[in-house]
Amino acid sequence: MRPRGIHHVGITVPDLERGIEFYTGVLGLELFDPPSPVFDHAELGPAVGVPGAALRQVNLACGDAIVELLEYTNPPESSPTPIRADQRGAAHLALHVDDAAAAKAEMEAAGVEFLSEVNVVDDGVLAGWRWVYFRDPFGIVLELVEDAYRDAEAAAAGIAEYQRAHA
Repeated sequence: MRPRGIHHVGITVPDLERGIEFYTGVLGLELFDPPSPVFDHAELGPAVGVPGAALRQVNLACGDAIVELLEYTNPPESSPTPIRADQRGAAHLALHVDDAAAAKAEMEAAGVEFLSEVNVVDDGVLAGWRWVYFRDPFGIVLELVEDAYRDAEAAAAGIAEYQRAHA
């Protein structure tokens, strides 16, 4: 198998309408489809691995990818807080921006709280990254990433070295 790319990233939220407001109003994503009705057919639970599942969702455009917000209306939420970043299965969505510091300032003005200042990386495998984590209104960790530069030759050499060592 060889994927063509990332089709979508799904994020489960406790309130779809509030999620739409934040992800479109603050983050600038756009509605790709209208929000769905509640899906609650018997086949859904086994298909998503959640017995008795009922959910509604919306697809939001983010460049060439889709961010899918899902609100499970059944079963009731089992944890009031999102899983920590160091827990198995934890994931985060990183939004590619032109200027991480400017995007952070704009979002802070809209009331978004960040976990740190913009991190500047100038050595190692992530050289050129400018990144910072923040949380959506539900406590879900998201990230802004700016690619200030990339040393493609150093990356290619590092990949070749890794592949030789793991052949």
